[in-house]
Amino acid sequence: MSALPACPSCGSGFTYEDGAMLVCPECGHEWSADAAPASAEDERVIRDANGTVLADGDTVTVIKDLKVKGSSLVVKVGTKVKNIRLVDGDHDIDCKIDGIGAMKLKSEFVRKV
Repeated sequence: MSALPACPSCGSGFTYEDGAMLVCPECGHEWSADAAPASAEDERVIRDANGTVLADGDTVTVIKDLKVKGSSLVVKVGTKVKNIRLVDGDHDIDCKIDGIGAMKLKSEFVRKV
């Protein structure tokens, strides 16, 4: 039995062949069996707390007071952060905050302006 690839839409492992197409029974997605699978870099989408897609250079607002580790500083609610840069890892935003300096933020604590 040949190993069929997982569904590119929902990740289900229950795909089956239907002629020249592969079909996912869970979400109904159909794709060509000879299509090249998308790389992880193509699928990487970072969203803010409201589900809006973020991009490099966006301006965001902090939606929760965030304590800065190793210091007594706090990033207050409503702090506007300009010119963000998206990176890989647990904290997916690199930025500079006025009065604090270089920071890494999680996208779940910001909202796109």
